Amino acid sequence: MTPSPDRDPAERLPTSAFAYELPTDLIAHYPAPERDASRLLVVHRGSGTIRHRTFRDIAGLIAPGDILVLNETRVIPARLLGTRAGGGAAEIVLLEAEAGAGDEGAPPGARHWGPLWRALVRPGAKLGIGRRVRIAPELEVEVVEVLPDGTRRIRLHTPLPVRAAIERFGRLPLPPYIERPVEPVDAERYQTVYARAEGSVAAPTAGLHFTPALLQSLLDRGVQIARVVLHVGVGTFRPVEVEDPAEHVMHAEWYEVDEVEAERMNAVRRAGGRLWAVGTTVTRTLETVVSGGAGERGSGEIRGGSGWTRMFIQPGYEFRAVDCLITNLHLPRSTLLMLVSAFAGHDATMAAYAEAVRERYRFFSYGDAMAIL
Repeated sequence: MTPSPDRDPAERLPTSAFAYELPTDLIAHYPAPERDASRLLVVHRGSGTIRHRTFRDIAGLIAPGDILVLNETRVIPARLLGTRAGGGAAEIVLLEAEAGAGDEGAPPGARHWGPLWRALVRPGAKLGIGRRVRIAPELEVEVVEVLPDGTRRIRLHTPLPVRAAIERFGRLPLPPYIERPVEPVDAERYQTVYARAEGSVAAPTAGLHFTPALLQSLLDRGVQIARVVLHVGVGTFRPVEVEDPAEHVMHAEWYEVDEVEAERMNAVRRAGGRLWAVGTTVTRTLETVVSGGAGERGSGEIRGGSGWTRMFIQPGYEFRAVDCLITNLHLPRSTLLMLVSAFAGHDATMAAYAEAVRERYRFFSYGDAMAIL
């Protein structure tokens, strides 16, 4: 696949090129009544044509013989609300559990369910080493270390199994722009219907639109479905704050691609089928593991494997694994918007976003979707 079609690959775009005006009433605070009833903005890269559809129409865009790749990560109840010693509210967001004995080399996240975690805390000025936060009578958080990036190493004190304590007292970490407390609807709708591998602090939102019936209809039409894992980190919400994106420090996220699934994807592409990535998380995962990626020479084969990725995709990047992309409408000045711009072309992407604003699409995690062909 060629680089961004409307820009010189050597041209580096400043962060301000990815800003756009968004009326605040277009930020979705709740999901659509039905998952696949969201709107779908279809963008054709070759012509720049834009079409307005409903998400369930995606079944007519994915051809028999294509393969759809899903991110199976599951969001954990990582947000802990409590009270500091002496009074005052505090918030802890669990990021990754430390590996325990025998866990060396294993992926991070909730599958360890140990007492030691890396976490975000608020208020940071009040939560130095040794400070405690009481979440519930059966759960306290102790700050063990202040890390160089401002996060904390914390210890959970509980008579319960750690997993049971987090599941009982933790809350889903809804994105800050939703600006409301967690409600019962979120327990179902802020997870994909195929979520399996626990470890994310944010949902892979492009997948929120799929229903079991829609996925089955694709299988019935001869579309294959493959699955990978990328545990989404809190960095997904952080804007790029420097004008030169090259100075931005990309957050690291854990990925895992099964070798059998990788070979299924390769077989489809060798046969002439297209690979559809459901979301920027799948895109970053596959572009991380494809041969010939990140400046390598190679066959373009997708490889199984696991590890951390800091891949930062910007306009000018040459995609080797992904042929079509399903994604949501992302925050201004974000690495996610830069990835979409790399795939569709910067000018075409910003024109599509302007069209979405004019047509009053719903934005961000609980918002509407785009399909880029």
